Amino acid sequence: MNRWLVVLGAVIIQINLGAVYAWSLFNQPLMNKFGWAREDVVVTFSITIAIFALATIFAGRLQDKIGPRWVATIGGVLLGLGLVLASQATTLYQLYFFYGVIGGIGIGMTYVCPLSACVKWFPDKRGFISGVAVAGFGLGGLIFKPIIELLIESMGVSSTFLYLGVIYLILVVAGAQLLKNPPVEETTRKASKAIPELSNNFSPKQMLGTYQFYLLWFMFLFGSMSGLMVISFAVDIGVDIVNLDMGKAANAVMVIALFNAAGRIVLGRVSDSFGRTNTLMMVYGLTALIMFYMSTGAMNYPTFLLSVSLIGFCFGGFLALFPSVTA
Repeated sequence: MNRWLVVLGAVIIQINLGAVYAWSLFNQPLMNKFGWAREDVVVTFSITIAIFALATIFAGRLQDKIGPRWVATIGGVLLGLGLVLASQATTLYQLYFFYGVIGGIGIGMTYVCPLSACVKWFPDKRGFISGVAVAGFGLGGLIFKPIIELLIESMGVSSTFLYLGVIYLILVVAGAQLLKNPPVEETTRKASKAIPELSNNFSPKQMLGTYQFYLLWFMFLFGSMSGLMVISFAVDIGVDIVNLDMGKAANAVMVIALFNAAGRIVLGRVSDSFGRTNTLMMVYGLTALIMFYMSTGAMNYPTFLLSVSLIGFCFGGFLALFPSVTA
């Protein structure tokens, strides 16, 4: 099988999953329709990301047993179903459960499959291919922003969930059919040739007995925190802190998505040449500086877009680098 078909399937899937990063576009319409507080509405995004994270653990083990195609297909169905049900939500708790829990499980089950399959097919280009595989996730917000805005304006926020659910279900399930693990002997041969130490695999129990696992886990937690916080409130930061109108503030969704995707590819490739540790040190340092500026400095429209762009770029780098470091 042409291994680039696996990459194609991965990108198709990730673009649809990455539309979750456009969540801040839903905050104000939901507040206007139902009279909910912003702090309550944005909890939906937090639940989605938390459930997504937990589901990847289960999905990773399951796809090792039955393969990435079936797990990604089930995840695509759950994601689509969650959004279709969210279109009927009339209370916050219904929205939390349908979009956050069911949709989050769908994203988590699907997300891990293309990434795992691609790294197995390209052990000689782990950083670059991890970046390409997850770049679609970053691009999702860019591609779906105008679609979501058009649907909200013409159909209303609830109907938007319905149409998005159908779109996600069709495209994610289609992309899942291209996912396949390479033959075991091919994986072992390529991995041993590219990175000899990869022939010594750890069991989950052995992994949990190493200090490196806990160090990586906490590094990833804190690295992701800034990106997820800015993404979930991007439009609101522009409106409430920078005093922009809704149209200008919404452009943050597009620039974050674009730089998020670029960070995954560029920093993944950079890490192949300059090392994962050196690249991570640079990314953490830049993230800290930008977050400090956003919390203390005076922002205008250009500096707002620049700041959220760099946070998106660094956040994308974290998501490309940590699979390679873990492998």
